[in-house]
Amino acid sequence: MPYQRIVVVAASVWLALGRAGVTAQQLAPQALPAVDSTAAGEALAATSLPAADGAASFESICDGALSPVVWRPNCRSGPLGGAYPTVAVTGFFQADGIWFSQDATNTAVVTDAQDVTEFRRARLAAKGQLASNVSYFTEYDFAFPGRPSFMDVYVDVEDLSRFGKLRIGQWRQPFSMDAQTSVRELMFLERALPFAFVPFRQVGAGLSNTAVDESVTWAVSGYRFPTDVFGDVAGDGGYGFSTRETVLVYSEESTTLHVGGGYTYNRPSTDAARLRTPPEVGFNQLDFRSTDFPVPFFVDTGVLPGVDSYQAFNVELAGSRGPWLAQSEFFAVRVDQDGVGLLDFQGAYAQVAYALTGETHPYNRSAGVYSRITPHTDYGGVSGLGAWEVAGRWSYIDLTDGPVDGGVLNDLTCGLNWYLNRFTKFQFNYIHAFLERPAGTTSDADIFAVRAQIDF
Repeated sequence: MPYQRIVVVAASVWLALGRAGVTAQQLAPQALPAVDSTAAGEALAATSLPAADGAASFESICDGALSPVVWRPNCRSGPLGGAYPTVAVTGFFQADGIWFSQDATNTAVVTDAQDVTEFRRARLAAKGQLASNVSYFTEYDFAFPGRPSFMDVYVDVEDLSRFGKLRIGQWRQPFSMDAQTSVRELMFLERALPFAFVPFRQVGAGLSNTAVDESVTWAVSGYRFPTDVFGDVAGDGGYGFSTRETVLVYSEESTTLHVGGGYTYNRPSTDAARLRTPPEVGFNQLDFRSTDFPVPFFVDTGVLPGVDSYQAFNVELAGSRGPWLAQSEFFAVRVDQDGVGLLDFQGAYAQVAYALTGETHPYNRSAGVYSRITPHTDYGGVSGLGAWEVAGRWSYIDLTDGPVDGGVLNDLTCGLNWYLNRFTKFQFNYIHAFLERPAGTTSDADIFAVRAQIDF
């Protein structure tokens, strides 16, 4: 009956108000002053909710009895009367448009690159605490090959004495500053060409910590290799090891200087290796499983059979001063192939960005990377322009050695980034690719790419 539903709803509201400590006097009609709706809306938008630490703070933001699942990053759900477990939902998407212009030689070598409109990434994740020193993160991508695919799925155990933090699951293995920078924070649409050398997300266990007032970071991990898009590895072999160390040499207000390095050693369960990459658009990570993707790979070793081991080392140099940010890395790679011997490949990049509106890229001490800028003023209103940034990058990869003629690729990229607010970013990249493949044959391609990104 309708009146029964009304009674149930009224009782639920009365109980909820009672739990929140709202009295009848507070509910009595009162005269309210006139409010400017625009000013009120701006004040509400600027309001930041505190992160909840337990049941009490959670209930002050969201009523756990009425809202068991919460779709705001600053609002966590947990059982009534207890602080754990908690959950917060986060996610983002990146929608890309890519257009190619190739010369005749380039088309003949890499095929005709078709213009692409795609969701490059579309992810949802849940994170939270299981105890004061145990946290979790589960993230899945609905645009990446696999659909959905496992991204970062792990549990962290904090405070292991001098060993720092223990992580078990799948995550970005500790190697390369570019790789450790979140895709939400990238200066360009994609990471630089040498990202193709990085044993990115693998399933394993690792330790990490900071030292000297978080001026030093170290991380080490062991894992199965290579992991597929569903977080699976099969075979009697297939193991890897990675490590990365960084030092914040100088930090004074908005001026910083960073140095770092890393090493990785891997024995693939596939007994084969393949190194390849497109010109910094589309799928460009290390992939020993030959995942299909619409953007053609400009350099490609092909499948290298009988691979006993794959190893790489790199060095990092980066710094910031006010609105300026510069970052660079060098990579050297060695593949041990049965019947062929040692194959050596290399890559490097250098990039620089300048915030036209004066913002700075903060340094993340716990991760040893730089994060994105936050606009001084959000876009909108009378003077809100958001933040504007220009960027440039040179990137290089050489996949030719001995009998392997994978090619040499140099990219020059110009970028323009518009941060409308902390959670919305539009990007434009122009890329000129210089390709030498096969040896002695050169070709060129121009790529125009745009991206719309939101995250929460």
